[in-house]
Amino acid sequence: MKTLLIGINAKYIHSNLAIHYLKSYAKEFKDSIMLMEFTINQYTDHILQSIYREKPEFIGFSCYLWNMSMVKELCTELRKLLPDTKIWLGGPEVTYDSLKCLRDMKAVDGIMYGEGEETFLELLKYYHSWYGIKEPDEKISMNKIKGITYRGSAVIKEDDSWVGSDQEELFQNSFRNELDISTIPFPYEEMEKFKNKIIYYETSRGCPYSCSYCLSSIDKKVRLRDFELVKQELSIFLAYKVPQVKFVDRTFNCNRRHALDIWRYIKEQDNGITNFHFEVSADILDKEELALLSTLRPGLVQLEIGVQSTNDATVTAIRRKMDISKLKEAVDYIHKGKNIHQHLDLIAGLPYEDMDSFQNSFNEVYEMQPDQLQLGFLKVLKGSAMEAESRKWGIVYKSKPPYEVLYTNWLSYEDILTLKKVEEMAEVYYNSGQFQYAIKYMEHFFATPYKLYEALGRYYDKKEYEGISHSRIRRYEILLEFFTELIRCDKDKELKIAAFQDILVHDLYLREKLKSRPRFAEDCNRYKQTYKEFYADNDKLMECLRLFETKEMPEQVKPYLHVEHYSIDIKQTVKKGEVIKKEQFVLYDYLHRNPLDSQARTLLVNL
Repeated sequence: MKTLLIGINAKYIHSNLAIHYLKSYAKEFKDSIMLMEFTINQYTDHILQSIYREKPEFIGFSCYLWNMSMVKELCTELRKLLPDTKIWLGGPEVTYDSLKCLRDMKAVDGIMYGEGEETFLELLKYYHSWYGIKEPDEKISMNKIKGITYRGSAVIKEDDSWVGSDQEELFQNSFRNELDISTIPFPYEEMEKFKNKIIYYETSRGCPYSCSYCLSSIDKKVRLRDFELVKQELSIFLAYKVPQVKFVDRTFNCNRRHALDIWRYIKEQDNGITNFHFEVSADILDKEELALLSTLRPGLVQLEIGVQSTNDATVTAIRRKMDISKLKEAVDYIHKGKNIHQHLDLIAGLPYEDMDSFQNSFNEVYEMQPDQLQLGFLKVLKGSAMEAESRKWGIVYKSKPPYEVLYTNWLSYEDILTLKKVEEMAEVYYNSGQFQYAIKYMEHFFATPYKLYEALGRYYDKKEYEGISHSRIRRYEILLEFFTELIRCDKDKELKIAAFQDILVHDLYLREKLKSRPRFAEDCNRYKQTYKEFYADNDKLMECLRLFETKEMPEQVKPYLHVEHYSIDIKQTVKKGEVIKKEQFVLYDYLHRNPLDSQARTLLVNL
């Protein structure tokens, strides 16, 4: 019986851990199980054709917020093309209302709800027996498989054969108990396939917290994977030098000893390449954990920290346990180490969070100087406490995935649209890391950081720039346009515009050695001879390389260097918000980039 498990991911670099788990657990059938992964950016017809060509007897779809609409369409068309194929669904998007999903999706035979590894194995045993591939197992029948919802449009006889029935009934068997996750085999068989993808990995299931917007809070018992197994599996990732391993543990550091053991192991076995991503609660990080994190190689670890809101009333309403002062202390401690990328999250649309409150949350998190500030919007997930309480809070949300908030008792739809613009501007001009100095300089011209991004959003709206795929250089030009209009009445506007142009050029060269100079950059022809002499002076280059603490010789590094002249002291101008006139030559080294933000290293040189 040919079995096809399908994952439709949000991006090409993502991989679907669920279908790999199912195949690894059903190891006795693995030779007949095929995995196929697509993305939501591919044409549905392409996916449909790819599945049809395989002519499977069993198809299983992994269902999430981002792919459910596509899955529904595929199931409808596949039923027409493969009328005898069994089509089953699984995943969080069909777990919490599986009866309704099955009733609405006539093309689907059944749904695996909850944890699927054991359920899938028993389902395969049943179908292999049903197809006559395997001797019937009296212990396995459809009505005995826990964790499934299925159609009863057929009658199961004692000999396990099916006869047709005109009347359709839906059945839901009892919930399956949680699995010992140490019994699940390593899910990745062919590591070569994941060279250019994010590896998703799990060392625990469940979460001790009760955040009302999150499905993980449903399973409060935290189950840990055996550490000896974890070490063996991490060693495989390290041996293959995969670029990134993303831990999907909901609160990785909820078990302190478990977190310390894993962080110590990846420090000891560090291959100098692989990055590990963890979602943590920063306010429970203790001195020992923080001290260990401070010793890690820059770029070895990145942390995702869910703040969600700094409003005490909001945090209480969503049943979130968080000490914001301790969280700030931990984030600040990690930030000073300059070795760990920190990603902080906010959610718009939560109870008691109006525009003033959200602006305050945004500004407080912004002041923590995260490497990324993710502004997300509440998604009222099926099965979550927030779904049950949505009327209480006056939360109205979209009827279709991703069930995103439209308005609340505290935020109008107009407010949501404003925050959408702020989100986009923060994504482009803050999270990209491409405008670091320009943004810091512009912050001096606004009462709060939030006001800066709000004003940028209005400017994009006014100029009808929204919805256009702008090039990177164009984003810089727009920022210059925005700044020029911002200070149009300033008595020193010419001086400040010239300074801002220098700052933009610096931001550009921090990211790459440009092939062509931007239009707003100073004419460098008068410095060409100065640059030529600098590159020819090996003694001066060696002095620079010593300051860079590199071992390479000048000839090896020259192709990766760039020198740029500026008329201002860029760092002081950005820091003070005042134009500090000072001639500077900045040397950019692209061979030894900062592992956290990929920026070139820089050095002031006397030419």
